[in-house]
Amino acid sequence: MAITHNLGFPRIGAKRELKFALESYWKGQSSLDALKAAGAELRQQHWTDQSQLDWSPVGDFAFYDQVLDMSFTLGNLPERVRGLSGDSLDNYFRIARGRSAADETCGGVQASEMTKWFDTNYHYIVPELSKSTVFSLDASRLIDEFRQARRLNVKAKPVIIGPLTYLWLGKTKDNSDKLALLPRLLPIYVQLLAELAICGAEWVQIDEPILVTELEPIWQQAFVSTYSTLNTNHVKLLLATYFGQLRENLALACRLPVQGLHVDAFNARDEILDVIRKLPVDCVLSLGVVNGRNIWRANLAATLDWLEPIHEKLGNRLWLAPSCSLLHVPVDITSEYKLDTELRSWLSFALQKLNELSTLSAALNNGRHFVERELRDNQMAISARKISTRVHNPAVKEALARINANMERRTSPYSERTHKQREQLQLPPYPTTTIGSFPQTEEIRRARSLFKQGELSESSYNTAMREQIAHSVREQESLGLDVLVHGEAERNDMVEYFGEQLEGYAFSQFGWVQSYGSRCVKPPIMFGDILRPKPMTVKWIQYAQSLTHRPMKGMLTGPVTILNWSFVRDDQPRTVSCQQLALAIREEVLDLESAGIRVIQIDEAALREGLPLRKAQWHEYLQWAIGAFRIAANGVRDNTQIHTHMCYSEFNDIIASIADMDADVITIETSRSDMELLDAFDHFNYPNEIGPGVYDIHSPNIPTQEHIIHLMQKAAKRIPAQRLWVNPDCGLKTRTWSEVIPALRNMVAAAHTLRSTM
Repeated sequence: MAITHNLGFPRIGAKRELKFALESYWKGQSSLDALKAAGAELRQQHWTDQSQLDWSPVGDFAFYDQVLDMSFTLGNLPERVRGLSGDSLDNYFRIARGRSAADETCGGVQASEMTKWFDTNYHYIVPELSKSTVFSLDASRLIDEFRQARRLNVKAKPVIIGPLTYLWLGKTKDNSDKLALLPRLLPIYVQLLAELAICGAEWVQIDEPILVTELEPIWQQAFVSTYSTLNTNHVKLLLATYFGQLRENLALACRLPVQGLHVDAFNARDEILDVIRKLPVDCVLSLGVVNGRNIWRANLAATLDWLEPIHEKLGNRLWLAPSCSLLHVPVDITSEYKLDTELRSWLSFALQKLNELSTLSAALNNGRHFVERELRDNQMAISARKISTRVHNPAVKEALARINANMERRTSPYSERTHKQREQLQLPPYPTTTIGSFPQTEEIRRARSLFKQGELSESSYNTAMREQIAHSVREQESLGLDVLVHGEAERNDMVEYFGEQLEGYAFSQFGWVQSYGSRCVKPPIMFGDILRPKPMTVKWIQYAQSLTHRPMKGMLTGPVTILNWSFVRDDQPRTVSCQQLALAIREEVLDLESAGIRVIQIDEAALREGLPLRKAQWHEYLQWAIGAFRIAANGVRDNTQIHTHMCYSEFNDIIASIADMDADVITIETSRSDMELLDAFDHFNYPNEIGPGVYDIHSPNIPTQEHIIHLMQKAAKRIPAQRLWVNPDCGLKTRTWSEVIPALRNMVAAAHTLRSTM
């Protein structure tokens, strides 16, 4: 009998219940007990949603982040929060979000660094390590959740992050060897497994996704010793890998002393027969046969054609699961009643993916006739999508054929055009700007909601947005910023906003996916060829520029970010889809320039996110990704200044490719890492201008003038001061005006102080 299970479920809730519970607690509008009760209720609902499975995950739920949860389980808390008063969840949120110095309960706490989870748009809180780090077990959270599941008669499988992946994800503050901490860490894991066994756990899923990356020999060797230590017979271990192929780690993974191995069969199908040959004859093989990161229906007939011989060979050693945790997809397609019937039939969210697993399992265990109707409906949807005239646009393909190398080049090199831009813009040294968005207030959200519901006319909506833009411009002029932005009041999301205006995109109502903490995004669905029917931003930017004599930035999202933050069609190469997006953004750039906008920012926040996990594949990706940005950006004249922005990713190892983008100005996240990202410039002479983010916008902390000066002085040791900008880490939409105004006031004052020292 093929067994079904899940690696993880979307924790935010079908209607973002966790988001609202968190934000209510953070605002002081509800109690800690109410938040915990909301978490328990969500977990119960999620187990109910997964009741058709043979095994359901426990421990995949988190109030902020599963890596931060693991840090608490392992007792690895930063020194700055130890001994502080309050519930452990208070410390948990202090690490995740930081605390202002005005907070009387803790006197100010800096948030931990946050970065992307492998090649996804999910952000995790980076574990802080040093040579003096000690670990101590606190299994209370996981055991409480396991007991809750058992009381509800859930066949529960605890989920934890493996010790090697945990160390690999962490950062040492003293440049010590992370792997040297393994002997201290392993006894804690042994103790944790023993406590789970005492509670009645039979299987424990232990996630080691770093097995799909290129590991140094010392890390490969550590896997053997680690799992020999953990193989205590307390519980059965299901070692889970995902996000890619095992490749040179395949034989290693197959010989580890575990009772089960999960492989991402969606991305590593070609490896499965080799895995079967190398896996011990008593070891369970879990195959991730449904894509856990995209929303298209699986081709069940084709999957069964491939699975049936494997099932015949493995029998009850075969487990079926999504390729990875379903954290990366929305909960339920049946709520999307505004999507037309045909398009909805092509899609599969988390609950539908579990149904697909059940159908596959039933067909394997009982024969295809047992699920004949489900298979027939599935095949009809697959066939309809393949032949749909909505998907392909001949005009777009003709435009792609006209792309040439000249479209990727500026007329002059940066060294020449920078003089024209300075003459045009007349900016002071250390020019100040922001990344684009200002607070999305309740007033803005209410107007947008009423407009979408048809209760506010287009004219009234436009008037409301112009008032918000005017407010943003007035505030920026009052603060003394040098290059202004219009604030993006009219934009719900930096990708969805553009997708709504491009042909080839569709949109869900409730397709929310967690990005970090309470922050959710609703990725647009790219189902067909991309075409820009008309200008998307020009009227708003023109209006904002009409309100000021200072330069106004045109704000766009770049083609690579739109691609990586969308649910992308899977019937053509991603390179083709990205070029289509690049041509659409190029048209918008040229229209902004024609409208008199001389500074245009094209955000590529997700450039590194799409980077393959294996370095051997980086060159190919960077070549087409950087090429797409250049197609979008490089049609302008020399005196038009192109900016780009990147956030919460490690860029040191691809700095040469970032330079190849040839943006006149790049702004990047650096404050949480204390300008660590600028270490790359010790060995690389970055040729253009750069704005290292001077304060963390994801924390409520207000940066001091002295702190900003300190960070910029560090930056000036690596980048000439005449090429430095002063700006926040990222957009300010999630903050309040009461936080934004004093932070930016300090930032501008810091810039004035820096100018006086030149």
